[in-house]
Amino acid sequence: MPRTTGYRLAPTALVTLILAAAVAGLIWLRTGGETPDPSLRPPAETSAAAPAQPEAQAQWTHPRSRERREDRRHMVDTIRGYGLQDEAVLQAMQGVPRHEFVPEDQRLRAYADSPLPIGYGQTISQPYMVAEMTRLLELDPESKVLEVGTGSAYQAAVLTEFTPHVYTVEIIEPLATAARKRLKRLGYDTVRIRHGDGYYGWPQHAPFDGIIVTCAAGQIPPPLIEQLAPEGRMIIPVGGRFAVQSLMLVTKDREGTVRSRNLMSVRFVPLRRTDVSED
Repeated sequence: MPRTTGYRLAPTALVTLILAAAVAGLIWLRTGGETPDPSLRPPAETSAAAPAQPEAQAQWTHPRSRERREDRRHMVDTIRGYGLQDEAVLQAMQGVPRHEFVPEDQRLRAYADSPLPIGYGQTISQPYMVAEMTRLLELDPESKVLEVGTGSAYQAAVLTEFTPHVYTVEIIEPLATAARKRLKRLGYDTVRIRHGDGYYGWPQHAPFDGIIVTCAAGQIPPPLIEQLAPEGRMIIPVGGRFAVQSLMLVTKDREGTVRSRNLMSVRFVPLRRTDVSED
């Protein structure tokens, strides 16, 4: 039997309690009997005329790890020292455990502000670059974003701090398979991963409000421009493997006019191209 507290209510207190229960009952009926879970951060509300995108799963959660939180704090302080002051981005970088996205032999260096090898000639990007490219996308919870170059899926995990609508394409099948397993193990359940040629994007889920390319292309791929939504933003490094690359911001206005702007000089692994089958 449940344990009681062992005291009686005064008559006035009893009347107050009855009235409070009645009001609570009316609220419960008007909300359809649902009690919101404050521990979840769901996507922004949508009206009946504009339902939420069906691709997004209901459980949009942000996994957290207690391991190496102090290392993440130092990493964020370094990023802030470069002048990046967007608190939402800094909190996202603080929240995602980067050490889970690097090989075992690189974990001691996981929070150094430098790219690290992840195998197959690929790297996980410098933390500052991940933060800056994320900031430039200007995402909100309703944004649909495409990443070209999944790698270890660290950038995808950071993107899910802002939106559950994250799609990522990886051309190297073992990396795509490992990334899918890693995200599932860590609890990033809303990310969609495809093994394929990122040059062609993911037309089945276009248009995208944001596109982020984490490898350098010789030119901005026309399919990605086509899949960019009106008022969308694309961040992409452009240039050859042995040439100075430029980080470009590509925008498309409501009329479909595309503009690009050179932001800074960068160095990324090249965009790989091959014929692969889709998952």
